[in-house]
Amino acid sequence: MKKILVLVMVIAFSLTSAFASGQSEDTSDNGVQPLRVAMECGYAPYNWTQSDDSNGAVQIKDSNDYAYGYDVMMAKIVAEGLDRPLEIVKLDWDSLVPAVQSGTIDCVIAGQSPTPARKQMVDFTDPYYYASVVCMTLADSEFADANGISDLSGGSCTSQLGTLWYDTCLPQIEGANILPAQESAPAMLVALNSNRVDFICTDMPTAQAALVAYPNMKILSFVGSDDDFELSQSDIDISVSVSKDNPELTAAINEILATMDEEDYNEMMAEAISVQPLSN
Repeated sequence: MKKILVLVMVIAFSLTSAFASGQSEDTSDNGVQPLRVAMECGYAPYNWTQSDDSNGAVQIKDSNDYAYGYDVMMAKIVAEGLDRPLEIVKLDWDSLVPAVQSGTIDCVIAGQSPTPARKQMVDFTDPYYYASVVCMTLADSEFADANGISDLSGGSCTSQLGTLWYDTCLPQIEGANILPAQESAPAMLVALNSNRVDFICTDMPTAQAALVAYPNMKILSFVGSDDDFELSQSDIDISVSVSKDNPELTAAINEILATMDEEDYNEMMAEAISVQPLSN
């Protein structure tokens, strides 16, 4: 992390131009407009809500609670690189893209993938995490030994509403009984744990974090096999969404991300998983 901070400080002076488009009138004590970053604050290990500022958590705007997780760690790096104070805004998943479009917030850092549908509405930066899609089932399920998505045929399943997992991945499982989408990642985990579905679809960090709370679950990864989901890597990697009216901000965030690499991202994610509330 020291390497990251040093590199961010080096480029900070080139990124301090005003990003006037769609910005709030609120300013910090030194007159600099905060970087307003939206996220659910309920999607561990990417982001979650906690009651204090432990581990470097940031207070949520208009709340006594704090947000932390991989997305908050990344938001702090981005805000420092832009030489702007950080403001975390808690929004529902379906409100994130509209908030970017309206200019209510500057960007979304929320474990969000740049799907074709979202790209029509907002711009995306380069990835800040390289993801993979997996399924989860109960360890004693009849699907626990599945070696590919074809082995999941006939099972009931769900995932989070408005995600690539639900809209694109689950329909690729021939014969699957796809039940209504869940409003949040925690809700889909509860659906699996309560035997309302046979399996769910999510990404690897979410699955790894879930095992802390639900050790009775099992991750099914088919990456590298001939019987995996057919997806473009660019569609599943995690990126920052920014208004199409603010290309300067997109370019500036990309400059910051260019100072980091996949090893940095993996180290940060491992740290986020280790300190998530369910780990303590």
